[in-house]
Amino acid sequence: MRALKEEKIIHPIPPLYREDARILILGSFPSVKSREAAFFYGHPQNRFWKVMAAVFDDEVPADVPQKREFLLRHQVAVWDVIHSCTIRGSSDASIKDVVPNDLTRILDHAQIRQIYVNGKTAEKMYKKYIEPTLGRTAVCLPSTSPANAAWSLERLTEAWSVIKGS
Repeated sequence: MRALKEEKIIHPIPPLYREDARILILGSFPSVKSREAAFFYGHPQNRFWKVMAAVFDDEVPADVPQKREFLLRHQVAVWDVIHSCTIRGSSDASIKDVVPNDLTRILDHAQIRQIYVNGKTAEKMYKKYIEPTLGRTAVCLPSTSPANAAWSLERLTEAWSVIKGS
């Protein structure tokens, strides 16, 4: 197996939100599969869509148009903390040379009551690069990534259920 090389990548997916969005969910940076799909949480093993469907008692969206509609219907905005970085494949551990996204792009136009980050890497990057200038804290939820195998779908769903009250 060939080792993946480090690449400097600019985030290829625009934020998804509408003015009525109440919550903002931020990942760290899109995986290779998400970049290929040109949409968030594109890896079939990522449990984000199953968790969101369970939290909102809805069907799991099957394709990008359904995923977009699902998020908008539930007043959820999604994006990532990082605008650009050097990364090896999809490895959060390899991320360096971070330039953060400008969240005011969403926050100035939507009614975001609470910001959530999906996992510890997103939390670390948010606290380092965004919170000091934005002045808003984010609630860290356990990562829906397949790398977070310690968390079952049921445990993730229970933890993520806090977003319904936002």
